[in-house]
Amino acid sequence: MLKGFKDFLLRGNVVDLAVAVAIGAAFTAVVTAFTGAFLKPLIQVFSGGGEFAGSFVVNGVVFDYANFINAIITFLITAAVIYFLVVLPLKYVEERRRRGEEAGPADPTDVELLTEIRDLLREQSIRAATGTGRDGGPDGRIPQQDR
Repeated sequence: MLKGFKDFLLRGNVVDLAVAVAIGAAFTAVVTAFTGAFLKPLIQVFSGGGEFAGSFVVNGVVFDYANFINAIITFLITAAVIYFLVVLPLKYVEERRRRGEEAGPADPTDVELLTEIRDLLREQSIRAATGTGRDGGPDGRIPQQDR
């Protein structure tokens, strides 16, 4: 089971990329909710609290620097988690694979492919010799069709 999961992770195709994007978007939403619910209020408290906490007003225009700081923190948390939980482990696995310590995705060997071809050819020749088709009837027809 783990070997199949590892092969899935290391196989590069569009479906894997789509799954990664979906997981990344969901994780970013969680981090954004966390920073919006907990970190932005902390920034506002540490900047003095009150009505204009985390912002300043110039000629009646409000500049909300707490949102900007919050977005930076969201980006840093998301980038750090993706790097340490996705990029770094895959980099380590790829490095081990290059050194030959770990096998790559399970592809059938030449011997296995040739054995499968031989078995299929043998099965075809037996069918041709006995006059039966794929489903067991004469000439490939189902016996009920003869009625």
